[in-house]
Amino acid sequence: MAVVLKIRKREVGAASYSRGSEGSHLRPVYKQKTPPCSNACPAGNDIRGFLTTISQTEMFKREYDESYEQAWRLLTETNPLPSIIGRVCPHFCETDCNRNAKDGAVSINQVERYLGDYGLNHNLKHEKITDEVKSDKIAVVGSGPAGLSAAFQMARRGYPVTIFEAFEKSGGMLRYGIPSYRLPEDILDAEVAAIADLGVEIKYGTRVGVDVSMDDLKKDYAAIYLGIGAHEGWTMGVPGEEGEGVMSAVEFLNKVNAGESMDVNGKKVLIIGGGNSAVDAARVSWRMGADSQIVYRRTREEMPAEEEEIDDTLEEGINIEYLTAPVEIIRAGDKVTGLKCIRMELGEPDDSGRRRPEPIEGSEFVIDCDVVLPAIGQGAQFDGLDTFKDEKGWITVDEATGATSEDGVWAGGDVTNRLGTVTEAIGLGRKAANAMDYHIRGEEIPKEYPPKVIKSDNMAMNYYAEAARVEKSHIPVSDRKGNFNEIVSTWTDDQAKEESLRCMSCGMCFDCGNCYSFCSYNAVKKLGERDENGNPYEFKLEVCVGCAKCAEECPCGYIDMS
Repeated sequence: MAVVLKIRKREVGAASYSRGSEGSHLRPVYKQKTPPCSNACPAGNDIRGFLTTISQTEMFKREYDESYEQAWRLLTETNPLPSIIGRVCPHFCETDCNRNAKDGAVSINQVERYLGDYGLNHNLKHEKITDEVKSDKIAVVGSGPAGLSAAFQMARRGYPVTIFEAFEKSGGMLRYGIPSYRLPEDILDAEVAAIADLGVEIKYGTRVGVDVSMDDLKKDYAAIYLGIGAHEGWTMGVPGEEGEGVMSAVEFLNKVNAGESMDVNGKKVLIIGGGNSAVDAARVSWRMGADSQIVYRRTREEMPAEEEEIDDTLEEGINIEYLTAPVEIIRAGDKVTGLKCIRMELGEPDDSGRRRPEPIEGSEFVIDCDVVLPAIGQGAQFDGLDTFKDEKGWITVDEATGATSEDGVWAGGDVTNRLGTVTEAIGLGRKAANAMDYHIRGEEIPKEYPPKVIKSDNMAMNYYAEAARVEKSHIPVSDRKGNFNEIVSTWTDDQAKEESLRCMSCGMCFDCGNCYSFCSYNAVKKLGERDENGNPYEFKLEVCVGCAKCAEECPCGYIDMS
């Protein structure tokens, strides 16, 4: 018998427990764990929660519309922009998903997008945490994802919130940096409007530090959040860069998204860089009729752009010239005629952890072009806000709270995490809002002790049946040129249901019944209703012998022996 049990332990990957004919002093306890998807999510979304809310609809005898609304509300507790994030997030959660050890990660990002669109299509409204209208006013500088997140969380708590936005429309880089074929403008408008419906006022065309001073804000507002973004493209510092035909990719994308006419049709456009702005600029100019090409000084493995975006770029026929760096922009009079480049080879790793590109002597060559769009980095504009600028051109904040060196002022987003993701910005906004709330109330922020993260080797993975991942659907490449139609489609109800069923509910009971069925000592009692912790079972420890069978056979790793 003991040999059979050892074999089972190796098969299911459950934690190993010691037992013999006399039993054990250890006893089972239900203990919720943190799923790795949520642990990897910078926004702190309860991913397991919204997935299982959908997947357990029939178990709890709910209508699916009821489950979808519950899941949307659970998701928007931490992320007020689910339709947006469902389109642009690099989904770190899926990289860490335990289902990767079986048949591929759950397509969490697509379920999030489905729920976001469901909320918009059904006109779901955000709800406040309190009916209290507080007297302390909050100022948020910038309506990018960090600012919108902070404003949302403070408005939910009953604070009057005013956002000061330098541009004529909201969204920051969401609107002025991400192309509409990835993020349609109407989706952005709708999710911003849902936040504004909480009572958030947005003052457009108002640049803090220029049109209104920080000193004036400090007189009227109890807390100020700086989410000023990073809209200033860096220059390459090569000869010939100044003048017509050269524009940063950040500025190019801004102008296109703002509706300005950009004449690139029929022209050869070179984009310099390997990040998301580079691939976005290449794909945008290609849609506008350009012969677009990317020049990057490292290899594809080092490109910081999202893997999926690189794949789509290549699929659209846009060439990427690897291990190539610009040396000089060649001009005939005022017009750009080419880019002089040099071949590179990779040396030792630099501060980023990537191998440093080094020039190969005598390998210079010229690529003919009409337009050059550098996408080598970007920074923030600090007009009137210079006191917050650190020696590297960013804002230094307390990592735990987002607090700046000035009392009553917090900051977050690209200007603090140096060009992070939209999801990270949303998490930073929420973290700062929590800190601002406690600061205004004069209370200490309580420490949080999240449960340990559950990994696949502590789960009985063989319990779960193979289930193919529901993949995204893309419009054909032939239908993309000459327009900005959205490439990926939102899932149907059936697709969202099917994919949610692939969630393994890591670290949380989903009423599989294994602990009840495999116990030979009747030490597991089935409850008529779930207890206050959501458990459908309880242990009768007076008859338990500590055999650990329940823990070994618990698929999701919810049971510990202690």
